[in-house]
Amino acid sequence: MKDGVNGVALAVFIFFFLAVTVMGFLAARWRKAENDSLDEWGLGGRSFGTWVTWFLLGGDLYTAYTFVAVPAAIYAAGAAGFFAVPYTILVYPLIFTFLPRLWSVSHKHGYVTTSDFVRGRFGSKGLSLAVAVTGILATMPYIALQLVGIQAVLDVMGVGGGEDTNWFVKDLPLLIAFGVLAAYTYSSGLRAPALIAFVKDTLIYIVIAVAIIYIPIKLGGFDDIFAKAGEAFSQTNPATGKPRGALAPAEPGQWTYATLALGSALALFMYPHSITATLSSRSREVIRRNTTILPLYSLMLGLLALLGFMAIAAGVKVTNGQLAIPQLFEDMFPSWFAGVAFAAIGIGALVPAAIMSIAAANLFTRNIYKDFIKPDATPAQETKVSKLVSLLVKVGALVFVLTMDKTVAINFQLLGGIWILQTFPALVGGLFTRWFHRWALLAGWAVGMVYGTFAAYGVASPTQKHFGGSSKEIPGIGEIGYIGLTAFVINVVVTVVLTFALRAAKAPDGIDETKPEDYTADAGDPGVAVELPPATAGAGH
Repeated sequence: MKDGVNGVALAVFIFFFLAVTVMGFLAARWRKAENDSLDEWGLGGRSFGTWVTWFLLGGDLYTAYTFVAVPAAIYAAGAAGFFAVPYTILVYPLIFTFLPRLWSVSHKHGYVTTSDFVRGRFGSKGLSLAVAVTGILATMPYIALQLVGIQAVLDVMGVGGGEDTNWFVKDLPLLIAFGVLAAYTYSSGLRAPALIAFVKDTLIYIVIAVAIIYIPIKLGGFDDIFAKAGEAFSQTNPATGKPRGALAPAEPGQWTYATLALGSALALFMYPHSITATLSSRSREVIRRNTTILPLYSLMLGLLALLGFMAIAAGVKVTNGQLAIPQLFEDMFPSWFAGVAFAAIGIGALVPAAIMSIAAANLFTRNIYKDFIKPDATPAQETKVSKLVSLLVKVGALVFVLTMDKTVAINFQLLGGIWILQTFPALVGGLFTRWFHRWALLAGWAVGMVYGTFAAYGVASPTQKHFGGSSKEIPGIGEIGYIGLTAFVINVVVTVVLTFALRAAKAPDGIDETKPEDYTADAGDPGVAVELPPATAGAGH
């Protein structure tokens, strides 16, 4: 590891950061809003075409934490970290079946969040509240982890001083970065990350293309890289008494690998920021086209994952695995291109953090503030509240990272995946059928949340007693699998059984404000226009 500040890399990093800052503020004039509403501030006026949506979704889903954590997982344990590649392959055929339906019904009724749809479909503010709270809970640590990505880059560049440096001086660069992020998100809304995503994704593609060619040449080719990685993984880990990892998944880990990939695929588009980017598109066809071209990011992710092996072969030694890839760039690239790579990671944190804070703010505004605090809020009042809450969300994430152990943030993000998966039956199930009873969906959600949280709490690791991982023995099967998927199956079973019971008992059903034709309508269809739901819609609990 090089001592001191890498001045050239830092200068390049600052240049790109200033460039995207200017773009963030100028975005307020890009497709300027016609009115002061959540549609305009929080969804970019629902006006984005195929390529803007593609860059926005890519910037949304492939974050700084992805850039740092996926190869870091492979650096630490080997093939197990590759689960991220098959899950991003599985997710796109899955979303092709339901995202166009969600876009159509949301466009027809003016839904801004998934909770808006759940309330309208099942006539239940209680179920809508459960989905909203889950979305906010799952999003907060995700935002915090974008900060972890920026911190990793700043640490490797030598910015902020050593561990003994005053906390304010050490964290000042991070405070500045997120202060700027908060300012242009408040000013420009979703238009800011949509515009910046072009720069972010272009930089990431350039860095990965160079890294996958340049670094192997310097290390003697992929044969040497895999040989050195295999040798490193065969060594015994003193903490566990077992080999450090493997180049290919061992048989005992195959259930874990498969369930983690499937569960993650089911969960990815349940996150509020994924839906926010989706609903910002201008037509149903834009969504369908994006599900066919987004797999290009999976190719990028597969190449990105190989950087974990390269870090081992290059002899990178770090106490925190999250620093492995930034340190690899620092060691292998000329200083100026290391700065480009660091900028790609840093901007890769700013884009998703902006979208996530907007998505969480929209959930609070529409499904807590409007439904339970001020039902007669005007569109302008909704936008003002959402802007303020987006600032509070960022401040909360910043405090979270600055005051807590980074492993806590990582473990809460694992919980986020387990939690958000429990909204799948209400959201995706509701897009295809009205058979599920609202009370059964609420009960299934509660059981899945409780089981998933307590199961994760009981997982230990060599470094901590609780929340040490996201996998545990599957009840009745005996294999180790992803807790989120087990909780999801329990959720579905409870929902189905209780729906039969409640329908047999003729329990009161909520009012469905949607119609079958709403789920296939497009922007250009006659009679299709955004209808804002009345404040009293879905009054049932």
